[in-house]
Amino acid sequence: MENQDEHDCTHDVGRLINTLSHQLKRQISFPEEESSLTNIQRVVLNYILFQVLKREVYQKDIEKEFQIRRSTATAILQLLERKGFICRETAEWDARFKKLIPTEKTEKLREQIISNTRYMENLLKTGIPEEDLEVCLRVLERMSENLSDNEKTKGKETIQYE
Repeated sequence: MENQDEHDCTHDVGRLINTLSHQLKRQISFPEEESSLTNIQRVVLNYILFQVLKREVYQKDIEKEFQIRRSTATAILQLLERKGFICRETAEWDARFKKLIPTEKTEKLREQIISNTRYMENLLKTGIPEEDLEVCLRVLERMSENLSDNEKTKGKETIQYE
């Protein structure tokens, strides 16, 4: 029989990431206008707000960035559109693609959202040496890739748990 002490719960990566995610969600501050949105809707809206400063953003970008299915992205974007946070414009180069554009309502929130995001990022990084932060980010990105790769192969082969 396996010894219970062999499994040290203090090193459960998934649990720690989940706990950190919940802490972040509880502490992040949103403008009152955003209070009716779910966390994923807020995060997607913030992503759109930041990215449109650099380039055009499309639904495919949301799907890829957040590792979500097309149907999930569609539902999020439709709700953001209905609530007046974004509008979708047909891309000039292909009518199947809709460019995501923040509305004036959202633009008015830009500075507050950016300020809140910077505050939380600084809080998260407090006391962490730059080298450690770089390693952490590389490891988290690799974990995300591992999960993505697993999701792609799921169903093609039996996944064995040890």
